Amino acid sequence: MPGGADETSKIVYKPVGPALGAVSGVAAGGLFKQVWKQLGHDDAPDATDEERTWREVIRAAVPQGAIFAGAEAAVDRGGAAAARRLTGTWPG
Repeated sequence: MPGGADETSKIVYKPVGPALGAVSGVAAGGLFKQVWKQLGHDDAPDATDEERTWREVIRAAVPQGAIFAGAEAAVDRGGAAAARRLTGTWPG
């Protein structure tokens, strides 16, 4: 339905999506740091840190990836739900 409610919802959501992505990245980064410290570690290793082992790098990357993916999904879903409340249709 060109120009209809579906299109309006997508137009409303489109500029908000990247901002929500940035917010989810910042939130996920903070959450990961807290989780990593709760697990008894200092700073998480960088993948390019020559002094860290493969095991250390991968052990940090797996929960970090899960936290980032979960935060992104939660924020995207919340943004889509907000767009539906504003426009009456789902933006996806």
